[in-house]
Amino acid sequence: MRTTEHPTTTVVPARAPWSSVVRSGETLTITDLHGNQAVDFLVYDAHDTSVRYSAPDTIHAQGGIFLTTGCVLMSNEHTPLMTVVADDVGRHDTVGGACSKESNTLRYGHHTWSQHACVDNFLAEGAKYGLGKRDLVSNINWYMNVPVEKDGTLGIVDGISAPGLSLTLRAERDVLVLVSNCPQINNPCNGFDPTAVRMTIGATE
Repeated sequence: MRTTEHPTTTVVPARAPWSSVVRSGETLTITDLHGNQAVDFLVYDAHDTSVRYSAPDTIHAQGGIFLTTGCVLMSNEHTPLMTVVADDVGRHDTVGGACSKESNTLRYGHHTWSQHACVDNFLAEGAKYGLGKRDLVSNINWYMNVPVEKDGTLGIVDGISAPGLSLTLRAERDVLVLVSNCPQINNPCNGFDPTAVRMTIGATE
């Protein structure tokens, strides 16, 4: 049994995946230990994984593409999964997607094909719960800086996080969280040097 006095804390190494069930009312705090580290994030209903994070529903509900305190992560049934209850950074990405061997090759050249990518992490971690490639949807990128210009142009640029900054989400139902601590080294989303992050699950309020 998790308690507020004894939360469950895990340091996720650079480039590694992580997952956990977060119970209704519990909090998940993600801490950027060294700064400028993107954390790719998917969330599913723990009891019915066909109900999962929906970027379009979330963007529609918030009225914008960036996430911060007060934003609700909505499902494909337009029901709440998690709520951002605290955020030291102020803006997180919903449109940049997860890096893959295919996207790396297209963007950065065939020599990047063998590099580890977030899709690999999601598939490996999701397999523990019976999830496969068809279960991967557009993800959130915590701490990633993806500005969008008026003409719709977007880019991945230097992050706006710093060492020790964190964000906290509250589970609105029992949820399964999948994380890829992004291994990307071809763009500035991790400062070209992926680093560890910390996951802390706190007890039901």
